[in-house]
Amino acid sequence: MDWLKLLDEIDSFVWGSPLLILLVGTGILLTLRLRLLQVVRLPLALRLIFSAKNDGAGDVNSFGALCTALAATVGTGNIVGVATAIYAGGPGALFWMWMAAFFGMATKYAEGLLAVKFRSVDANGEIAGGPMHYIEKGLGARYRPLAVMFAASGVLVAFFGIGTFPQVNAIVDSVQLTFGVPVPVTAGIITLLVAMITLGGLQSIASVSEKIVPFMAVFYVATCIGVLVVFADKLPEAVRLVVSSAFTGTAATGGFMGATVMMAIRNGVARGVFSNESGLGSAPIAAAAAKTKWPAEQGLISMTGTFIDTIIICTMTGLVLVVTGAWQSGLKGAALTQQAFAAAFPVAGSYVLTFGLVLFAFTTILGWNYYGERCCEYLFGVKGIKPYRWTFIALVAAGAFLKLETIWLIADIVNGLMALPNLVALLGLSGVVVRETERYLAYLRIEEAETEAMPAVEDVQG
Repeated sequence: MDWLKLLDEIDSFVWGSPLLILLVGTGILLTLRLRLLQVVRLPLALRLIFSAKNDGAGDVNSFGALCTALAATVGTGNIVGVATAIYAGGPGALFWMWMAAFFGMATKYAEGLLAVKFRSVDANGEIAGGPMHYIEKGLGARYRPLAVMFAASGVLVAFFGIGTFPQVNAIVDSVQLTFGVPVPVTAGIITLLVAMITLGGLQSIASVSEKIVPFMAVFYVATCIGVLVVFADKLPEAVRLVVSSAFTGTAATGGFMGATVMMAIRNGVARGVFSNESGLGSAPIAAAAAKTKWPAEQGLISMTGTFIDTIIICTMTGLVLVVTGAWQSGLKGAALTQQAFAAAFPVAGSYVLTFGLVLFAFTTILGWNYYGERCCEYLFGVKGIKPYRWTFIALVAAGAFLKLETIWLIADIVNGLMALPNLVALLGLSGVVVRETERYLAYLRIEEAETEAMPAVEDVQG
């Protein structure tokens, strides 16, 4: 039996239309029940990133929790994934990435809210939370098998998928290609850095993420803006092409083979979900550790992760590919993005892209290390944390020398299996999400009224 072909078929089934429809459909339902909260409350959510009071129980501040989640979310998918979507689906795929992100913001809000609502404290005194906890505590003990399914899938993805091999390979290959650094040297440096940071637990990971994530996001977006400035005359046509081809398909041009509307939708939605991870259940593991007493407050902050990841960073990559005309070259993945950057900056383009890839991939390793650790703690208790960390470090070291397509397919499958129990919980607990939201908004109205009344009281006393 051809196991590789069988796994490929299973992967296509798991990540087929039913799961994508369920992911987007959950986002649509939550958007309706929350009355377009991702639009109405986005300004508040963006302010809370820096102004949250952080006056509740938790391990890290809200900004640290967000950065840890973004560390895992903002990765090579923002560069390579967007290129893959546009290569297969044309410029219109970017539009459908926007649609997936729009509804995904409501999903990510609900995940963050439930993570804080149903979190607990482990035997080490650290916060334990995420889908496995809100499945069991929110839906009830009879749903524990779904929680175990999620946690087991999370550990496997951290060990053999997103957390190690693809990221390490992306780093060593790009550094060797651009700078000529031997693979063993880069692998040794990565392993040492990962060990130094991850053995310190969430506090260490969050501290590093708070410094690297904002820098890498600003650096990459600024570079993309530089490319768009160089090709400013092509920008209006590029935006028109993105919108129009989302509904009409894209004719074959240059090295581009052409794409139907369905190809644009499927590739855009799939890559959008892969990029921002809304509905997959990974980000709420970090959100649960935030110092807040209002679940809805952390939900709003978590929601900005999808906005930053897809609406901002993926949009920058997509527009760069279209304005430079690189999307018509017939190249794929990182090579496609590299050509786009080189069109604007012939000398520095490849160096800039390599630097961005390395930062994006490295922070993804850190974020997924924490996700896998919390899933391991749920399954085996705190006694499983140290063995998990050392195993993770060993797999990072091995990842530079392994190119196992079979393992990547397995990881892709279990990544999809993470989403299923999480989506069941989001749908089953949507009423809790609505009630907690109303409770928080009522608190904000009272706080606002008290703030407005204070000057009048001071005048009377004066």
